Amino acid sequence: MRPRLSARGLAIAVLAAAEEGARANIELPALLASSGLDQRDRAFSTELTYGTLRMLRACDWLIAQFAGRQLEPAVRAAARAGVYQLVFMRVPAYAAVSATVAEGPGRARPLLNAVLRRVAALVDAGPVAWPDQATELSYPDWVIGRLMKDLGHDRALAALRQMNLPASAHLRPDGYVQDLSSQMVAEHMVALLRRQPPGPVLDVCAAPGGKATLLAQAGRLVAAADVAAGRAATVAANAARLGVGNLAVLVADATAAPFRLACAAGVLVEAPCSGLAVLRRRPDASWRSRSEDVPRLAGLQKRILAEAAAQVAPGGLLVYSVCTLTRAETLGIDLWLAEALGRAEWQATGPPGPPWEPLGRGGLLLPQSAGTDGMYMLVLKRQV
Repeated sequence: MRPRLSARGLAIAVLAAAEEGARANIELPALLASSGLDQRDRAFSTELTYGTLRMLRACDWLIAQFAGRQLEPAVRAAARAGVYQLVFMRVPAYAAVSATVAEGPGRARPLLNAVLRRVAALVDAGPVAWPDQATELSYPDWVIGRLMKDLGHDRALAALRQMNLPASAHLRPDGYVQDLSSQMVAEHMVALLRRQPPGPVLDVCAAPGGKATLLAQAGRLVAAADVAAGRAATVAANAARLGVGNLAVLVADATAAPFRLACAAGVLVEAPCSGLAVLRRRPDASWRSRSEDVPRLAGLQKRILAEAAAQVAPGGLLVYSVCTLTRAETLGIDLWLAEALGRAEWQATGPPGPPWEPLGRGGLLLPQSAGTDGMYMLVLKRQV
């Protein structure tokens, strides 16, 4: 029988799995569900896991100062967790070091103990003298460079610092946990649909279903599609849990969706994107992503939008949202849509009010503006 994991052991297990390619936001809830940990320990494991992944570059730099060699993955996961506790959680060394070392592989415990004790001594001596801003902020160089180019130095720096803070959970009145930025997009679409003719609403990239269920609760018949069967099943499970009956779920590719032309009062495209505005919530994404992903994803977004636009009925809405901040996936998509669809046939409704700020014909929500995930939203109305 497998021994029950401690709070630290569970976090270290997720960190090790993430290094092998697992997604922490899937691996962590699965382990927590069967952990038997109380609420306090669950919160500790969550902060230790996501915090370590957020500050991975900074932790690795400190480990390299004292390890003297590359550590094997299981040892490295424990070392990272120990460093994060000492430097960023400010857990006292007497608690952090011994408890973390006990979770490491037996043969490596002397080395792990030595590294963590030297990091603890460094912390006690005063603020860490980081070698550069990228290490201190703990993001890949290309992410920092891209956001500073696209947002400007000060706004990018504020966004990056905000995304290094723990994400807060927001509970909707129906019990669904959803970041406020996502809820704002769905609520804005609901408000606009109230002034639209009756008709179904399509959510063509629907998983996990937060926006689709909110749209259905507003009284519209919603068809929620996702290209992956497992993700579509998640939408269906969430709809069933919330008691949403007017929501149909299907597996479909948004670039070739099986809907009739001009059939919908509204089409929501929450497109696959680089995710550079949700790194506080999915910190391991910054280490999986590459700079070349941005133009590739922008191309995919254009293909999905071209298909989605054809499904909007005259007088209906096309809503585009992405949880990223790159120019290519925000303003660049707006400029492309203006040419591809034509400004005469499609009219922008304008962005929501503050804390959203105008960007092109849409709106940008920066992480630091309201302590939420970042988001871009563009709404176009097809003329009758």
